[in-house]
Amino acid sequence: MKNRISLLISALCAQAVVLGQAPTNEQLFEMLKATQKQVAELKTRTLNAEAEATQAKAQLSALQNRVAGNEQSSADSIDLASLIGTNAEYTYEVLDHTENTNTKQLRQLEALRDGDLKSRVTMGGNITVLTNYQKSNTDSKFGWLMRHPTSANQFGNEVSEAVIHSVSLQITGRVTDRLTAYTELLYNPEQNFASGSTITGLARNNVNMRRAYLMYGDLTSSPFYASIGKMDIPFGLNDTVNPFTNSTNWHSFAGLAYGAKVGYKGNNLNLRAMAVQGGAQFRNANTSVNGSAVPSKLNNFALDANYTFEFDDDSSLLAGLSYQHGTAYCQDYELVPELPSGAPGRGGAGVQHFGDCADDNPAVAAYLKYINGKLNVIAEYAQTLDEWPGTFNPVNPEFAEFAAQKNTTFTLGASYGFDFGLKNDVELSAEFSRFIAGDDGSPWEKQDQLVLGASYFLNTNVKLFAEYIHVDGWVPLNFLSGGNPGPDGVAQNDQSWSDQDATTDAIVLGVTAAF
Repeated sequence: MKNRISLLISALCAQAVVLGQAPTNEQLFEMLKATQKQVAELKTRTLNAEAEATQAKAQLSALQNRVAGNEQSSADSIDLASLIGTNAEYTYEVLDHTENTNTKQLRQLEALRDGDLKSRVTMGGNITVLTNYQKSNTDSKFGWLMRHPTSANQFGNEVSEAVIHSVSLQITGRVTDRLTAYTELLYNPEQNFASGSTITGLARNNVNMRRAYLMYGDLTSSPFYASIGKMDIPFGLNDTVNPFTNSTNWHSFAGLAYGAKVGYKGNNLNLRAMAVQGGAQFRNANTSVNGSAVPSKLNNFALDANYTFEFDDDSSLLAGLSYQHGTAYCQDYELVPELPSGAPGRGGAGVQHFGDCADDNPAVAAYLKYINGKLNVIAEYAQTLDEWPGTFNPVNPEFAEFAAQKNTTFTLGASYGFDFGLKNDVELSAEFSRFIAGDDGSPWEKQDQLVLGASYFLNTNVKLFAEYIHVDGWVPLNFLSGGNPGPDGVAQNDQSWSDQDATTDAIVLGVTAAF
């Protein structure tokens, strides 16, 4: 700034010299004042310019930080999406209890192969809500097995509900390219076996780990796979064409147990084998472990093989055979000792379905599934190889003629999708299944189930359904041949809860939705 003033004064003096006269002191003073004014104005403009430059620099820095922040947020979103994701269609399929009931692991391997599970962890849930009306011709004996069929749950001859039947949550984790972890949580007060007599009991309203296993396999590189954990036993088909109600085969023989499974997935041939934990397992598996039902030895197993025949009209036929070394139909009839007069009574006689077994009782199953366009037909037969000892009552002379029998079930059903001008087809179905547990004429001889159903998918993960169910006979597995506790708690060895004259009719409306 000082250099600029000196230059300005020098210029004025030079101009005066050129004009031939020296400036007076007054003239120099006026020139100085004018120069100071110009300098002040120049300084003000300079300060304003510097302030504007500083502000612009701050704005530029803020903008750069904002852009960098957005880029980081976008990167975080991308990382989160690759880590955790959802697939409602996949979730519906792995949690569905009506189709592919014991082949969920194959569906998971196919989903991994086809890129359906893009995230490291895929989470989802499934909820089924329903209303129903049931009527029985026998007091408090309702044979529909999607609801606990005991008199402790339903009283009288008519009952109705508006309830949550079940809620499931699944987590599928891609640990590595070939290692997959799966966990499944279940809330099912309608069918929970916990203590407590009603669906509002706290014990019935718990959440349990229904399935959990670690699976090794990658169908893009090998047809073989293996898993260890709590999973479905590879025995039978156990599917249904009904939109909601499981077949009698499922209720009788669908197994769930701890164990180790290996499998082979070919183009048309599928093979599975599972080493099953001994003792009484969660469903339909029991082998004696040192004279007890304690699950402490791998001494049970199951084998399954099926082949798919493909025809020129694009139809297919799945045919399969299964074997299981130890089923749950192996207990003897247990007697309660005589009690002193006035002593408190206790139950516990008859067949204890999760009790220990003197001998193992194997079973075999054969099944077919035919698909032709919108037509789906299933047929299945399963039977134990030996008699179930507890189906003979050694106490009541009137029951002496009813010998112990093998446990037998069969199912036959068909469904077809009809086009009614809606977005998707309306599927109509009919299925009959029978459970045979006793000798001809015995109160526990059999239980028949007929289901007529209709279902409609709003999309791939939401199903609306309606069913009419008719059940002929009432044969609960515990105490089926006698020993049921009486009103005073004393086991009635000479009586049976089972009733061949009992019938149940039910109408069910519901929704199953996955997310």
